[in-house]
Amino acid sequence: MTQKESNKRFWRNIHQANRSYMEEQYLLFLQDPKQVPSSIQEIFNTYGAPNWPGIANYKSQRNESDHTNSTKKIKATIQLADAIRRFGHLSATIYPVGTKKHRHNELIDLKTYDLTIEDLKQLPAQIIWGNPSSSMTNAWDVIQALTQTYAKTIAFEYDHVNQNKERKWLEKQIESNTYQVTFSNEQKQQLLKALIDVEGFEHFLAKTFVAQKRFSIEGLDSMVPMLDYLVQQSLYDDTENVLIGMAHRGRLSVLTHILGKPFDILFSEFYHAQDKTLVPSSTSSITYGWTGDVKYHFGAKRQFGEGKPAPTKVTLAHNPSHLEFVNPVVQGFTRAHQDFRFESGYPTQKWQRACSIMIHGDAAFMGQGVVAETLNLSAIEGYQTGGTIHLIANNQIGFTTNYRQSRSTRYASDLAKGFEIPIIHVNADDPEACLSAMKLAYQYRKKFHKDFLIDLIGYRRYGHNEMDEPRATQPLAYQEIDQHPTVVDIYRGQLEAAKVITSTDCENWRQEVHTKLQEIYLNMKENQFEEWIQSEPGALKNELTNIQTNVTYDKLRRFNHDLLKRPARFVGFNKLERLLQKRAKVFDEQQIVDWAMAEILAFATVLSDGIPIRLTGQDTERGTFAHRHLVLHDINSDETYCPLHGISEAKASFAIHNTPLSEVAVLGFEYGYSVEAPKTLVMWEAQFGDFANVGQVIFDQFISAGRAKWGEKSNMIVLLPHGYEGQGPDHSSARMERFLLTAAENNWIIANVTTSANYFHLLRRQASLVNSDAARPLIIMTPKSLLRHKQVVSNVDALVHDNFQPIIAKQKQTNQPVTRLIIGSGKIMVEFDELNDCQSFNWLTTIRLEQIYPFPKTLLQELLLDYPDVTEVIWLQEEPRNMGAWHFVKEKIACVLHENVVLLYVGRGDRSSPAVGNMKVHLKEQKYILETAMKDVTSIITTEYGFCKE
Repeated sequence: MTQKESNKRFWRNIHQANRSYMEEQYLLFLQDPKQVPSSIQEIFNTYGAPNWPGIANYKSQRNESDHTNSTKKIKATIQLADAIRRFGHLSATIYPVGTKKHRHNELIDLKTYDLTIEDLKQLPAQIIWGNPSSSMTNAWDVIQALTQTYAKTIAFEYDHVNQNKERKWLEKQIESNTYQVTFSNEQKQQLLKALIDVEGFEHFLAKTFVAQKRFSIEGLDSMVPMLDYLVQQSLYDDTENVLIGMAHRGRLSVLTHILGKPFDILFSEFYHAQDKTLVPSSTSSITYGWTGDVKYHFGAKRQFGEGKPAPTKVTLAHNPSHLEFVNPVVQGFTRAHQDFRFESGYPTQKWQRACSIMIHGDAAFMGQGVVAETLNLSAIEGYQTGGTIHLIANNQIGFTTNYRQSRSTRYASDLAKGFEIPIIHVNADDPEACLSAMKLAYQYRKKFHKDFLIDLIGYRRYGHNEMDEPRATQPLAYQEIDQHPTVVDIYRGQLEAAKVITSTDCENWRQEVHTKLQEIYLNMKENQFEEWIQSEPGALKNELTNIQTNVTYDKLRRFNHDLLKRPARFVGFNKLERLLQKRAKVFDEQQIVDWAMAEILAFATVLSDGIPIRLTGQDTERGTFAHRHLVLHDINSDETYCPLHGISEAKASFAIHNTPLSEVAVLGFEYGYSVEAPKTLVMWEAQFGDFANVGQVIFDQFISAGRAKWGEKSNMIVLLPHGYEGQGPDHSSARMERFLLTAAENNWIIANVTTSANYFHLLRRQASLVNSDAARPLIIMTPKSLLRHKQVVSNVDALVHDNFQPIIAKQKQTNQPVTRLIIGSGKIMVEFDELNDCQSFNWLTTIRLEQIYPFPKTLLQELLLDYPDVTEVIWLQEEPRNMGAWHFVKEKIACVLHENVVLLYVGRGDRSSPAVGNMKVHLKEQKYILETAMKDVTSIITTEYGFCKE
């Protein structure tokens, strides 16, 4: 058949009532194609001008009322088809249980559009479907097909996606059924067996370990084969790492069936003793810290596809009970695996090297702000990971809270719409639809490198945990759940009806699962209960006193020269360039290094050692206090240049990024990055130190305790601007006391350095710990006003000849006996030394505690030997007495003093707020503190400010 004959046949099939409308539309189309609907445009582009017998005569004889009526019907039909695409999910059978199980929405009802089935049968399919299949002869056939596609056990929301290319791709995948997984009979049997494995495992735990917490997956069993499908797909795409984050619901099933955690290991964890002798040799990696955690918080690693040139490693991240806070950590894991960091410049990102999947709770996804913060990272240059697949494990309840009490939106997934993330809602009782949903999500991520969300809607077979009774708070829901068949029974019935399996197959497979688990359990060795006491690794206990961090003069000079170079035709901001070019004189004339220059030189030396650096934070590129300027802007093109990318001897990347106004997500991301990139020096800087308050969960659960609980090692640096300068309660304190409160087992280093040279050496010392057992986080209280203070700058010789000094003692000026020692940390000590230099109190001297934890006890003891005449030791701080370092250091200092030496505290009194808001009051307090430290001991008594003898 020729094209002309094909076109003619098409036009002859157009119903008589619709022909005048099509003629009218064609005239508009000739004037401007955009005046007609896109579906009509496609018809004219494909089949040409309307062509039927008597077309010219008909136009002059048409009945105006028929024309108007047909026009309305066609418009209404197009509106109905569009509504099904947009709102079909509102009538979809996506709820296996609950009051919304049987829904119908008037938005896709024929009556809403004044249509009947007969009306639709009179309209050609091409009116609303550009290229219908041979089975679609009219519009009614199309409407039925669209309803079947958009409003059954799987439903779609992508109307909020504003990129037309993505919308068209999604529409094509969905309406052509390309996204659907095609199952052979054997594959259907394998899917049923996978579901039986999950159900049998959960039932075995319930019967064997009665009334013990396991946070069963039952009601969302299909999640396990969905994850397995994703992992298997990744094997064909050279994906080296799949990173998974999830809370505790269903975690044990994922650990055993996806991560391959041996069943006997898991069974042993239901007992009081953790018997490490039960760990068999396998491809599963189980890591523990020395204090451990509950079984449903642990993660694991497993290799898949050992026959591949590059096998895929699947990692399930450790996660505390803080549910969604693992989200940014896993994103950091993922980006760390995607970045190649061992060449100069920014790292090279290859998104296909790693893929992340986040499993959320329905209540937590909407309830916890860290979710929105993490979603916001998905398209930001320094944080995007080429798309994350999100899966909401939606059991339609949060602990005992009904969904109506936990969110203001229709769906748990609605937050994702603000980030233009396509959404699938799928009934967890339809396992084949669930795998098809995962296929579409995976293919979308692969094509567009963007996030995708699956709302897996099921139920919770038991209470929040197995000791909880849900029938007291959800009586009607659990009456239905108690009677609702499991997904195994539902799918089994479908396969038996289709004669894919026999009536006995399912029970045989169930028995095989039970027998296997029972044998494993019975073959486990009986353990006698022993106290399980461990401590931190020996490498953490070693003092870090013998690490050489000095750098030769010539090398520093070469680096400084490279840092002042600019690309050809790069025109920087003149005022800034004049300031930076002054650094050229440092090695020729001044021989003085300020804080910012010490930092950039430290970075340059670390890069020359082959250690990559990643530095992020709010305003970090310039620095909150306009001191860093590591990203320069061309005033004509706004192109940027990082001076550290001009270091000729650099063997590793330097990445620096400004971040969103987020502490939780960004801090969690950087922690995750540091864990999975152990050879990289990862740094995060707060705009002001007190902003770290917002990230408290990340500090408490991950950075501080991650290694003790899970054996998760991080060497990241946290920079917290700290110091009392009259800026009020919110911009003074970095809350040092909170970090000291959890300082134990050498879990991190806490420092408050006061010279640029000591900062230089501290950074280099931390870099030397990368990828070692001695690695641990470093928390630095960084300066604000001291950044440009003359007392903080150092001579170049201090970088060349010294190393990091945990304690800095002021040199004696005379032979006069010293009877008072002032010990303190940070800015207050700089101010005191400056004041003392003016007044020349030779009977007292100062010791600056540069490293507060681990406390340098041995060094302090040795130093005190130089002051045999001391009778008074004062701890001086500007923070309130119940804050700062006082309560941490007082016993440690007291234990190294002779009995006849009195220990005193001078500082602000106990306060509920860190600092006053009035500058005059601040200055009065600060002056009083400094002067009091110089007074005779008998005058140091309790006052309104709380100065007292301890």
